[in-house]
Amino acid sequence: MTKRIVVTGIGATSALGGTAPENWANLLAGVSGTHTLKHDWVEEHQLPVTFAAEASVRPEEVLPRHEAKRLDPSVQFGMIAAREAWEDAGAPDVPAERLGIDWATGIGGLWTLLDAWDTLREKGPRRVMPLTVPMLMPNAGAGNLSLHFGAKAFARTVVSACASSTESIANAYEHLQDGLADVVIAGGAESAIHPITMAAFASAQALSRRNDDPEHASRPGAIDRDGFVMGEGGAALVLETLEHAQARGAKIYAELVGGGVSADAYHITANDPSGAGATRAVQEALAQAGAAPDEVTHINAHATSTPVGDPNEYEALKNVFGSRIDDIPVSATKASTGHLLGGTGALEAVFTILALRDRVAPPTINMTEPDPAVPFKLSGEPQPLGDGPQLAISNSFGFGGHNAVVAFRSYDG
Repeated sequence: MTKRIVVTGIGATSALGGTAPENWANLLAGVSGTHTLKHDWVEEHQLPVTFAAEASVRPEEVLPRHEAKRLDPSVQFGMIAAREAWEDAGAPDVPAERLGIDWATGIGGLWTLLDAWDTLREKGPRRVMPLTVPMLMPNAGAGNLSLHFGAKAFARTVVSACASSTESIANAYEHLQDGLADVVIAGGAESAIHPITMAAFASAQALSRRNDDPEHASRPGAIDRDGFVMGEGGAALVLETLEHAQARGAKIYAELVGGGVSADAYHITANDPSGAGATRAVQEALAQAGAAPDEVTHINAHATSTPVGDPNEYEALKNVFGSRIDDIPVSATKASTGHLLGGTGALEAVFTILALRDRVAPPTINMTEPDPAVPFKLSGEPQPLGDGPQLAISNSFGFGGHNAVVAFRSYDG
């Protein structure tokens, strides 16, 4: 028997704000979270890209100092988002054995790893922190959330590049369907605005180089786009069965009705230009939702603002929706938030849920001249979604050929 899975709590921290409501308000207002970096290491390493979308509220402003010292920044962001989501959900009273964690990151404890390497070289092995490995491991987020919330059903980690946290949400849907838990905290976080990643992505010609105009650098769907903008932060959802949510009188944002995951097996960084893998992921999400393509009323696109990626995503969606893809309101929210890598899917899931709640597709800023090869229905202003039932999907695609899509339906009781 298929269970109904609902969203009862959301949390987010990114370049647009330190909470989900702040992120949503600034997204709707067309705020850009991208700015010139003010770190000494930008000039020290003569980085070719000097800007990014850093989180607007630093973890040390939120977390107690003793706690922050034991967590990599990527885990700090995740802890902040998950705590917000948990409180937003009313801190569900659920047995530890019925609470699970489905978490994600794309890179994990990068800052911890490289700081420890510097310490080893400069000060020797005795000065390397004993907590280095527990802090740098990719499953540190899931493990620490499990400890904090006392979640004993499971604490699982997805590491699939930029598809990671969307895949974690898709996994949570299946784990709840399979009866492995009654409540799951799902999402992901990333903190990779670091000289090594900035240099590496720039070397790969993946980053925008608009150093003179960073606020307008990320421009998905525009003909003059030249790469993505690094972002950071985290986002979390509290998911539970409808039965469990109703029994405790929880508020409900939306229903999570399906998830789709696939692999391209095409190239380690480039996605398949035919869009076949991404197409399958969308189709699987809709199949789990028991929905036809014609029911989809909104899409939060992966849309990173790269010259190749945006048109490939358009072709993949055209495979599913046909010519109707040109009429579905689409949002490309990385234009505002930057690209959070493994945390981006969870943040965009939050935006998709709020779009359904408020019946409005958030704007895509920095749209100058649209690229004819990417004729999505993007707008610099919020697009109304209208009355009646709403069904939305959120897409994420990552290095390694990972594709993940989740589908949400508006909840009307």
